[in-house]
Amino acid sequence: MTVTQPAATASRVRAPLPGGPVWRIFGDVRSLLLAPELLLLQVAHPVVGAGVADHSNFRAEPWPRLGRTLLSLSTVIYGGQEAATAEARRLIGVHAGMKGLDASGRRYHALHPEAYHWVHATLVKAPVDAMRLFGPGLGEDELAAYYREMRDVGRVWGLKDYHLPPDWPSFLAYYDAMVADRLEPNRSVRDVLDALASPARPAPWVPDALWRPVARAAGRAALFVTVGVLPPVLRERFGLSWSPRQERRLRRFARVVRLLVAPLPVRLRVALGGVLARRAGRRGRARAASA
Repeated sequence: MTVTQPAATASRVRAPLPGGPVWRIFGDVRSLLLAPELLLLQVAHPVVGAGVADHSNFRAEPWPRLGRTLLSLSTVIYGGQEAATAEARRLIGVHAGMKGLDASGRRYHALHPEAYHWVHATLVKAPVDAMRLFGPGLGEDELAAYYREMRDVGRVWGLKDYHLPPDWPSFLAYYDAMVADRLEPNRSVRDVLDALASPARPAPWVPDALWRPVARAAGRAALFVTVGVLPPVLRERFGLSWSPRQERRLRRFARVVRLLVAPLPVRLRVALGGVLARRAGRRGRARAASA
């Protein structure tokens, strides 16, 4: 069983609407703070991890890979219905040939619904966690509306209704069960942790002497936040230490972020969403025209 092609004309296959909860939450600068954890959770799924290890250039070019992933996601979130559907078809085509045997000899296929749904689930959960830790959190009604729109994003990507939990409590039960029973350490998990600890230069023209001190500071901060926000069961499973002192430091850091971001007007907090929307729109129109 694999993911199906999205249908642009299906009445229940809808891209997020401009100004809706998904637009606001994904565009919020605080959501970016959990981007490394999101990637780590994705590759901890055995199918995703094997696919990245065998078919991705993440180890050699982490920054370009991250940029392409962000632009692809922003096309689905911000590009509008036609662009989102075209990008979803492209992604399914890219992943169709990603299959093989993992390090344990298990067969995998990148389009297996469980793996495809797990990637979607991490995209659903991380912004909510970011708003709870670094912001005021989401109210019950806003959370319900956000999840309804994110279910639509899953449909755009080709997931069926029966793949997607019907409401937020059901989603949390599914998510916790996946974390407890399905995620595992693997080569891709180690690669992501190594990339966080020692970030590669973002471009060849950046001098090593200039990048090294920046990389050390950025790597320590990114790894600290990523390990801190991981579910405790995964920290233990991945062999990552975390102390009460580190937890207090993370809470202090979160308070600083809240104090810095809270006074900003909404249009500035979600300015990234506007930038992504414009880029995604241009890219999406080009994708749709060539589809």
